[in-house]
Amino acid sequence: MHTRPVDSPPRPPARRTAVRLTAVLGLCSVVLLVLVATEWRPLMDVDADLARTTHRWAVADPGLTHFCRILTDWVWDPVTMRLVGAAAAVWLVWRYAAWWTAGWLVVTSAVGTLVQQGLKAAVDRDRPVWPDPVDSAHYQAYPSGHALTATVVLGLLLWLLHRHGVSRPLWRTAVTVAVVSVVGVGLTRIWLGVHWPSDVLGGWLLGALLVTGAIVVHQRRYP
Repeated sequence: MHTRPVDSPPRPPARRTAVRLTAVLGLCSVVLLVLVATEWRPLMDVDADLARTTHRWAVADPGLTHFCRILTDWVWDPVTMRLVGAAAAVWLVWRYAAWWTAGWLVVTSAVGTLVQQGLKAAVDRDRPVWPDPVDSAHYQAYPSGHALTATVVLGLLLWLLHRHGVSRPLWRTAVTVAVVSVVGVGLTRIWLGVHWPSDVLGGWLLGALLVTGAIVVHQRRYP
């Protein structure tokens, strides 16, 4: 089967669609950031109610909680995700000599890290505190670095696979793995009581924003 080189003209979504998605995601990210930073009471109440409920379930089911810790600490950890992205960049250079695309992938992942750490310091939101914690985490709460990193890395890799023109079974498998991972890592962070739900939502939105923005940049170079 004929395959398309990585740096060949991309398939849909077109640049205009990517630009529109970037604008929508940017607006949603800003709105959520403002609501979190100003501690908008309805959002804080929903966060607290959901966090209390999931923490109660986590304490009552130690087996599932332990499994969630394995997933979040090893399988979906940001370090693991960055290593996957780095391996993909090496493969792009080795297989296609696509130096620009490999650099684009690495730089976007690095920007994601800078964005999350910068916002954590700027918003300075405390993580949930429990009398009987089932896990612990470092740094501030907003946004979830796990959710953001998984969204950025897996979102970029999905787009590259789509652009490359892989077989339908491989594409479906990749989409399934990516969706389960991105959704799963966010839910595990809430389940383990180390993030408020809006932290995870913020990580997803910002991660998707970085992905669509990076696609726009890539399409400008390789229209």
